Amino acid sequence: MPVPGLGPRPARPRAGGGPPAALAVAAVAVVLAVALIVLAVVLVAAPAGVPGARGGHGRADTAAAPDGLPHTTVEISPGHCGRGWRAPRPGLQVFDLHNTSDRAAEAYLEDPRSHAVHGELEGIAPGTTRQLTVRLGKGAYAFRCVPDDSDAVTGPTVRVTSGVPGPAAAPVTEHDLVPPALAYQKWVGAGLDTLVRLTGALRAAIDRGDLAAARRAWLPAHLQYARLGAAYGAFGDAGERIDGTDAGLPGGVRDPRFTGFHRLEYGLWHGRSAGALRASAAALARDVGALRDGWAQARVEPGQLGVRAHEILEDTVQFELTGRTDYGSGSSLATARAHLDGTRAVLSRLRPLLATRYPQLPRLEQEMDRARRTLDALGAAGRPTPLARLTRRQREAVDAVFGDLVERLAPVAVLCDPRRTT
Repeated sequence: MPVPGLGPRPARPRAGGGPPAALAVAAVAVVLAVALIVLAVVLVAAPAGVPGARGGHGRADTAAAPDGLPHTTVEISPGHCGRGWRAPRPGLQVFDLHNTSDRAAEAYLEDPRSHAVHGELEGIAPGTTRQLTVRLGKGAYAFRCVPDDSDAVTGPTVRVTSGVPGPAAAPVTEHDLVPPALAYQKWVGAGLDTLVRLTGALRAAIDRGDLAAARRAWLPAHLQYARLGAAYGAFGDAGERIDGTDAGLPGGVRDPRFTGFHRLEYGLWHGRSAGALRASAAALARDVGALRDGWAQARVEPGQLGVRAHEILEDTVQFELTGRTDYGSGSSLATARAHLDGTRAVLSRLRPLLATRYPQLPRLEQEMDRARRTLDALGAAGRPTPLARLTRRQREAVDAVFGDLVERLAPVAVLCDPRRTT
């Protein structure tokens, strides 16, 4: 079975209808707050151990910004990389990077000796100017220009004689990410073996007409799939058949294209007979088996591991913690707990790279543990409390810990985005 490589994952289709108003408001508040905090961390290079953003705001003028930050225009080109930076100063400042070449380019502001990156912009189009905001302190700096389809060029070294520098991190290359990706792919393969077994038990219970046993078997099978979260994109169409929802389907929960775990969940918790569920259970078992059998030919894209570590819990906040993927089992907190396990599986493979690049990694791991304890206190590891039964205080505790984690995982995506070094 051909399985596409892991690329940017499209949004998972979601259940129709919305969460209760209070839950929706809480979730939106968390998502907006996280978005603003992450934007501040990445664009301004706040003290979170993350270099400047990949991206920026297009702006061609060199006047001071409304907030009074000083601007310096710097040329980005193979022949004059870094030209224009003549008066180095410490502190927070803006570089207007002007690409004078005939091809798009990336630009890195780095330590010329260690190559630790203080800030970067990618995709600077020919003839355009974009802004890079960084904090500089005592040390040596140089711009490295990386034109498309051409060798990298390093500009002149500039020295700042005072001040405390902002965060910097050694670049991660595609080569660096291959071992973690292979280790993760092997872990997913073992997880798929377990998924086949658990899905087989679910199907067997439905085949013999034991719906109580089927409801008990549904949750461990679905949670096993949820733990494999960073591989979503590599599952391709099989992933939609296995864990898709009725979002966008004309027939809703009765649409024949509504398949997999959530179709069975809806039937098991809405009074459907075993006979009505047998075909869906058989199809799920076949899809899971085919996925496992084709996994050896799949490729987990190394450059996407860091992004997935962030996206798993970002999705959790937006969808699982609003009840939008609950079709009757009340297991949203258990799914969130499984997503924590999946995130930890990715982070453990990336840890050798992050340990020397992300000073806040120990705190991130502590917050992962705190999130686990918060969910376990609500029964997520056994019989989870349905979202609708949480008290306001419990709800706020869950939202707070997951919002914090999404913020702390955003730098992982930035740091593990592979960079060209030649």
